[in-house]
Amino acid sequence: MTENAQQQPPAPDTELPTQYAPADVEGPLYERWVERGYFEADEKSDKPPFTVVIPPPNVTGSLHLGHAFEHTLIDALTRRKRMQGFETLWQPGMDHAGIATQNVVERELAKEGKSRHDLGREAFVERVWQWKGESGGQISGQMRRLGDGVAWSRERFTMDEGLSQAVQTIFKRLYDDELIYRAERIINWCPRCLTAISDIEVEYQDDDGELVSMKYGEGDDTIVVATTRAETMLGDTAVAVHPDDERYKHLVGKLVKLPLTGRSIPVVADEHVDPEFGTGAVKVTPAHDPNDFEIGRRHDLPAITVLDEHAVITAHGPFQGLDRFEARSAIVAALRADGRIVAEKRPYVHSVGHCSRCKTTVEPRLSMQWWVKVGPLAKAAGDAVREGKVKIHPQEMEKRYFDWVDNLHDWCISRQLWWGHRIPVWYGPDGEVVCVGPDDEAPAGEGWHQDTDVLDTWFSSGLWPFSTLGWPEQTESLAKFYPNSVLVTGYDILFFWVARMMMFGLYAMDGTPPFHTIALHGMVRDQFGKKMSKSFGNAVNPLDWMDKYGSDALRFTLARGANPGVDVPIGEDWVQGSRNFANKIWNATRFALMNGATVDGPLPDPSAMSATDRWILSRLNSVVAEVDAFYEDFQFAKLSDALFHFAWDEVFDWYVELSKTTFQAGGESAEASKRVLGEVLDVTLRLLHPVVPFVTETLWTTLTGGESVVVAQWPADSGFRDADAEREIETLQSVITEVRRFRADQGLQPGQRVPARLTLDGTALAPHEAAIRQLLRLQPEGEAFTATATLPVAGAEVALDLSGTIDVAAERKRLAKDLTAAEKEKAQANGKLGNEAFLAKAPDHVVDKIRTRLAKAEEDIARITAQLERLPQA
Repeated sequence: MTENAQQQPPAPDTELPTQYAPADVEGPLYERWVERGYFEADEKSDKPPFTVVIPPPNVTGSLHLGHAFEHTLIDALTRRKRMQGFETLWQPGMDHAGIATQNVVERELAKEGKSRHDLGREAFVERVWQWKGESGGQISGQMRRLGDGVAWSRERFTMDEGLSQAVQTIFKRLYDDELIYRAERIINWCPRCLTAISDIEVEYQDDDGELVSMKYGEGDDTIVVATTRAETMLGDTAVAVHPDDERYKHLVGKLVKLPLTGRSIPVVADEHVDPEFGTGAVKVTPAHDPNDFEIGRRHDLPAITVLDEHAVITAHGPFQGLDRFEARSAIVAALRADGRIVAEKRPYVHSVGHCSRCKTTVEPRLSMQWWVKVGPLAKAAGDAVREGKVKIHPQEMEKRYFDWVDNLHDWCISRQLWWGHRIPVWYGPDGEVVCVGPDDEAPAGEGWHQDTDVLDTWFSSGLWPFSTLGWPEQTESLAKFYPNSVLVTGYDILFFWVARMMMFGLYAMDGTPPFHTIALHGMVRDQFGKKMSKSFGNAVNPLDWMDKYGSDALRFTLARGANPGVDVPIGEDWVQGSRNFANKIWNATRFALMNGATVDGPLPDPSAMSATDRWILSRLNSVVAEVDAFYEDFQFAKLSDALFHFAWDEVFDWYVELSKTTFQAGGESAEASKRVLGEVLDVTLRLLHPVVPFVTETLWTTLTGGESVVVAQWPADSGFRDADAEREIETLQSVITEVRRFRADQGLQPGQRVPARLTLDGTALAPHEAAIRQLLRLQPEGEAFTATATLPVAGAEVALDLSGTIDVAAERKRLAKDLTAAEKEKAQANGKLGNEAFLAKAPDHVVDKIRTRLAKAEEDIARITAQLERLPQA
């Protein structure tokens, strides 16, 4: 076995309280870890690096279960790597969260009766920094509660000076390489936040709307189109049909009258149109729909904007000045009065995009914006995975990644906000455009002004793996810790944050991807698999569960549900079960300490050990190997489950119980078992530490006298295996389990003592008679012993005298009644299953239910018959 990091005996006066109280332990322990610098990383170290960045939480945010889940997984990985001797950096920091933060501060101003325009840009930005200093970043304290082992001295913020320099540098390089440009395109526009927003900031939900079919043109030139946004028809510049649609071939190239406007618009043929959907004809509004914009570009159609930034109608006429929803009703009414409405479907449920911040319905809108030309960047991001430079785990997620990066549209990076990285472009009085790098002087003089927009938050967070290490400076940290070893993140932002980091990392770092592995996890859901949401009433504040059950309990529950790429259900009773596990570890270690378990000195020679000792050490090594394999495959659920069952079932329920008889007997065997028990707990606590750090730290330091399990050595598989001992103890377990089952069947209480005669000679069980009697509450046979029930098990025989413990006649009567009922159930099920007429008519699920009833009845008959055979004659 690998020896623990501190080979010192525990202090003789060290004792554990009778109960584990997480609230008393967790805070002081965490501060001690931070003070001792355990989580810091040294770029000058010659240890191999292991680097992970925190997916930067929003400065406006607080810890939710999704954060707790993701942080638990990252912390487990980094704690293990630290114990394995890696120079481990878990890079912390926060995102400035442009829209979210600006909205928070604007709401604060509104309480004072002011808007940001009352302050002006410079004063407003200063107010946001003030808010950030006073109220932002509460999540940092919550991360400490969870036990996050991050390098706090390296904490970064996406708006700090170094990261701002990185943003300006990469913008300038991309601009000079003609990979950033300014153009009018369709974007997602929020009429409330008054800015373009990214795809990930749009939440889609099914809304009740209306589908209106309306008639354009006259006579033979009539064509019917349908829309859920009737107000945009004021901006239509064509009707499109499929080139092969025979119904409309006579109209292609002709003009049709656009109702209510007096304009005539062409009918164009475009393969984008689905002839099977609706009437096979669609209205084309290039300024207010992304698909229509592309049709407009292909057919050189004008783009007429009819909605302003507040989603108010700008088109001249009776609808000017109306809000989009008011205009929708008014326009449908006008079309109806003109005889243009062919059909109306109301309500019409369809998917509608909403701003994730303010829930306002998003408006597709033609707007002058800054864009990243993603073609070459996205190709490099796809090739890095295809060529094996970056692995995606689980591998089946690769297809989703390729589907995204291979079809990526140019990225709108400008936002009409004041809080964020301002676009480093200046415009001159004569139309000059100058992009300014961090080392350049901005143009000065009359008529020069900087672009008023800021960059999308994802632009700066896309630089996170290298900007946090000092890029564009060639720092020692960058040389040591780039690329990251692994990125742990949710599959939901694979397309947004992950893809952008891949594109920027490969571009900025000369083709070196930002991480070796992308480990994707699922979303946390409630115990019924439903998405957690305040509106559903099932959202949980993880701090509440940590207060109630301890941080270890929450962490272990989350890790135990973490199968790669799969959503994680969680319920409070599961957290309570994990709290019970922490208590079990505590009580087992207290037992070990009270019985003299030690980590001092080498393990006894196997020849001096009992089969029980050799069995548990053999199993321990197997579990070490198993847990290591699961970690390398990011199988957190499997490694947690393996540790749970080993610790609870094998160590606590079997080995500790079997050791009690050894300790009572004393002698050399007891001394050997004390050393083995100490070793098993030492290694088990180290294996558990990355997932449940607080309770294991307290117990390990008390057991071993070591400095901290945080910096202890990770266990290694010594290769010790003893198949004979494993078979022997498995036989012992089967005997004890079988007799316990029989006792329970007879209604005996667990602590009730029963006279018994054990015939173990010639079997592997012979050395274990004392343990068998103690665990089964079997007292020696007396002179009046009568074997009323005999159990042959594993070549041995256990004879029990039940004459003074149960009413045999009453028990036989009860079992006979149960047997009659089971036989009746079997006969009824057989009768129905043997009836061909019934089988011909009955649904499959009914027949399956009867077959299940038959199997259950047969199982009950076999069980009750065996119980009757074991009972003595009345």
